[in-house]
Amino acid sequence: MTLPVIISALLAAAVALGLALAPAGSDQDAAMDKTKLAVVWSSGDPEVAHKVCFMYTHNAKLRGWFDEVTLIVWGPSARLLTEDTALQEKIKAMAADGVTLEACLACADSYGVSDKLRALGVDVKYMGVPLSEMLQGDWKVLTF
Repeated sequence: MTLPVIISALLAAAVALGLALAPAGSDQDAAMDKTKLAVVWSSGDPEVAHKVCFMYTHNAKLRGWFDEVTLIVWGPSARLLTEDTALQEKIKAMAADGVTLEACLACADSYGVSDKLRALGVDVKYMGVPLSEMLQGDWKVLTF
């Protein structure tokens, strides 16, 4: 199965479940358990970021599906974020709406983009221990 087919299937499922189109404050929103969500974004594919990862992450916070939402920039996504101005605008909007932005320092350093990520307002730090604590704790972790 190709990546575009997978993305299309995920979007179709989200629409079918009402996740992408349900108005804020709907009964569906009220029924969701309030928890903590960590989204690990590791894909270097801009389509994955624009069409799936960022849309879900931002809506998870805006619609109150989770009390806390953290976007973790990991691996190739670190370089992509520093190169794509449209994605940079989207993370600024997410941050303004309360999404926490973090990035793996080891990954960012390997791409030479740590300072660029910091300039975008991303908290760049070693993420092995924090992510492990999330996985072992009460966080829901989703990976794109």
